[in-house]
Amino acid sequence: MKQKLKQEILEKVKEYYEVAHKEKEFVPGETKIPFAGRVYNEEELINLVDSSLDFWLTAGKYAQEFETDFAEYMEQRYSIIVNSGSSANLVAFSSLTSEKLRDKRLKKGDEVITVAAGFPTTVNPIIQNGMIPVFVDVEIGTYNIKVSELEKAVSDKTRAVMIAHTLGNPFDLKAVKEFCDKYGLFLIEDCCDAVGSRYDGKMVGTFGDIATVSFYPAHHMTMGEGGGVMTNNFLLNKIATSIRDWGRDCYCDPGADNTCGRRFQMQFGKLPFGYDHKYVYSHIGYNLKVTDMQAAIGVAQLKKLDYIIQARKDNFKKLWKGLEKFQEYLLLPVATENSDPSWFGFPITVKENDKFTKNEIVEYLENANILTRQLFAGNMTKQPAFLNIECRIIGDLANTDYIMNNTFFIGVYPKIGDVEMEYIIKTFEEFFGGIK
Repeated sequence: MKQKLKQEILEKVKEYYEVAHKEKEFVPGETKIPFAGRVYNEEELINLVDSSLDFWLTAGKYAQEFETDFAEYMEQRYSIIVNSGSSANLVAFSSLTSEKLRDKRLKKGDEVITVAAGFPTTVNPIIQNGMIPVFVDVEIGTYNIKVSELEKAVSDKTRAVMIAHTLGNPFDLKAVKEFCDKYGLFLIEDCCDAVGSRYDGKMVGTFGDIATVSFYPAHHMTMGEGGGVMTNNFLLNKIATSIRDWGRDCYCDPGADNTCGRRFQMQFGKLPFGYDHKYVYSHIGYNLKVTDMQAAIGVAQLKKLDYIIQARKDNFKKLWKGLEKFQEYLLLPVATENSDPSWFGFPITVKENDKFTKNEIVEYLENANILTRQLFAGNMTKQPAFLNIECRIIGDLANTDYIMNNTFFIGVYPKIGDVEMEYIIKTFEEFFGGIK
């Protein structure tokens, strides 16, 4: 009876999707074209309701399924899911401070090389863990770290590199990995915008010690809120799981007891012998888990990921072809050599000219209901939250400043179809037709 009722409910959910979530017809100039958005159908709603009816709520069967399947998709041994991409960065970086890593662990006062042209939560974990970010400039075009500056950034305090694959475009992993190997540095890959991007035929995230992704609605796939930490290292996975789960030493799944078989038979710290292992804490941790309802959405999303990635690549190519005639004024994005990006957005830099400014073309697009975004924080060192932090800056960050003043991006996500794409390109044509 219970199963029959559930099936009837799920059939109704499918009917509801058809009625309530039907795509509206695109009206040029009236319908907004977002820079990103959710790609879903009835499968996500069915999984969500199915999970809610079980009322497990915290991480459960869907979470376990997703972690296993996502790790395989990203060519990793392990993945754990957390409540956001920002939390993923915090967990991944904090894992490298664990005493379980002995002499290799990161400590307060250590320096970590990063970039200022990015998203704050790639840098925040460095500061939150008491370390010093070292800001290096980026290349205009790829918008990734300027690898020729790495040697200038290194010091006897340098212990790690933490950078993102900007807008899905992999940074020069060969050069960065060789640099990290040369100096014995940890490499943390922020792949929050780059799910499915490849470098030298391999998935991004597999080159460093630990990697992160985001499942926010704007990203390649979504759980609403959510993120993930990935690694091929057994110990780092164990540490990351501990930090995500309150910092506890126990690794039992929710609802499980005595997985290790020695729950009351071990000695930890200065606790009494046999203290309940479920209440032993080996790290300064948090509760950053997802609900099983979020994971249920992720399971359905993962089935669409190949389509989503290919659609983003196709839209990127259409935009490039449509806008290449304006290269007198616009610097179009360039894929990093030896890479195959799964693009998050289409970055555009306005070249120096006496006809128009970045703000003018952005305002024109926005007024035409083509939504734009800045390249995140611009120059992070000039943001209010970062004005008084302890850091080192390599050079004058000239490219970062230029990006702050002259770069924006528009969307390539799958719901931008041929009709929308034609409208976007036509709008650019009308703008440039009006400046001559």
